Amino acid sequence: MSLSKELSNRCSDKCELCGAESELAAFDVSSSSQSDTEIALCSICTAQVEKREGFDVNHLRCLNDSMWSTVPAVQVMAARMLNRLSSETWAQDLKDMLYLDEELQAWADEEAHDDEDDIKHVDCNGAVLNAGDSVVVIKDLNVKGTSFVAKRGTAVRNISLTNNPEHIEGRVNGTRIVILTQYVKKS
Repeated sequence: MSLSKELSNRCSDKCELCGAESELAAFDVSSSSQSDTEIALCSICTAQVEKREGFDVNHLRCLNDSMWSTVPAVQVMAARMLNRLSSETWAQDLKDMLYLDEELQAWADEEAHDDEDDIKHVDCNGAVLNAGDSVVVIKDLNVKGTSFVAKRGTAVRNISLTNNPEHIEGRVNGTRIVILTQYVKKS
């Protein structure tokens, strides 16, 4: 799809995610309730947006700048891509910094609800874990690559989910670690 004159003027003939100036095309950030859902993407960003895995992580570091766009559709696409890259520490840090108002967050989450049935994270008791939940460690865990132990009873707040249903991520002693779901219970 070629760029409309209005979209071309808004983006100054540059990709709205990475800033590339070649091979631009309009991409519709689907929405059930929003107007003006088209953004201009280069061929590389279009390929990344259409993928579900195997991302070019280095190319997508451009989200660091595009997530601050004043265009709602660009903010939503950046948030969706950061959600898909949640296994990358830098992407999780950017996601933690990103603020979207309720309406934009709901728009960004539309895609997440489509994928929700794919992976379920459950704690040791079978309770479903969601991103942002708080959990308690039920067993002393040696943390690989560090010299500390995550003690039993340690609360881990604002967890993130990974693509592996047996793993979650959270901060313990200021360090972001991966924790097996079988060693936590939802609090």
